[in-house]
Amino acid sequence: MHTTNRDLAGYRVVAVHAHPDDEAITMGGTLADLAARGADVLVVTCTLGEEGEVIGEPYQQLTVDHADQLGGFRIRELQESLAAMGVRGALLGGAGCYRDSGMAGSKAHENPRAFVHGGQGSVDKLAALLEAERPHLVLTYGPDGGYGHPDHIRAHEIAHAAAEQVGVPRILWAVRLAEETNALLPAEAPEGWRLPEDGELDGVAHSDVAVRLSHTAYSAKVAAMRAHATQLWIADGRTSATNPHSVVGQGPVVYYALSNLIVQPIQPYEHFQLGAGVPIERPEDGVLGGLAR
Repeated sequence: MHTTNRDLAGYRVVAVHAHPDDEAITMGGTLADLAARGADVLVVTCTLGEEGEVIGEPYQQLTVDHADQLGGFRIRELQESLAAMGVRGALLGGAGCYRDSGMAGSKAHENPRAFVHGGQGSVDKLAALLEAERPHLVLTYGPDGGYGHPDHIRAHEIAHAAAEQVGVPRILWAVRLAEETNALLPAEAPEGWRLPEDGELDGVAHSDVAVRLSHTAYSAKVAAMRAHATQLWIADGRTSATNPHSVVGQGPVVYYALSNLIVQPIQPYEHFQLGAGVPIERPEDGVLGGLAR
């Protein structure tokens, strides 16, 4: 991303995420905008998303019930996503330290390396990163992890514990406004996809700060999401080596789907709620507003 406005130079931001692709879906535009405006942005990813499904035929057998090689493959997708946003990345404890825990009740929970079993060690590893980075702001999910995934909930827990230990000035939680999401859904889903049923998509009623994505930041978010081709199908008419099929959505925004093929909008706003620390007195000043450099 190219910009002459470096008004955020000197600020440091750390985003804590459970799996590769979460950084792009929940806050890709915000991270890209912060980096383009001079902030130093680090994305910490806690697992490799080994339990994920795969979109497209070429790499179907990488999943856990076949070759169990998806985690390594997703490292490259994550690298491409981070490059699209112009930010740095770190894997908590190193690549493969913690494994995707799967959904509650799944067999993946039994693995001793599952992220949900990380205990104090995972907090200490993140605290060491925060100690080195000294961020003004930590971004993560709310207490429910956004949609209830155990790894998202654990990422929230360790982000708060480590940030409190180190003394981070502010924590924000990424959220989606349900009303905004519903208003942006298309009248019809692209061929082969479907519209969501009531209650299928996460959403909240309010946020404390809304980031209006510029065209450049929005484009970076779409590119970052597109990098996760095993997990996300973007309705922009493009194909890839991972997913050789194209689809085009109709509407005011770009649409995407996970492997469940439920159409969702890539929204022009990204929303955050205050999780801890310095209050947001002027939402128009953005996620770093009111924080001293």
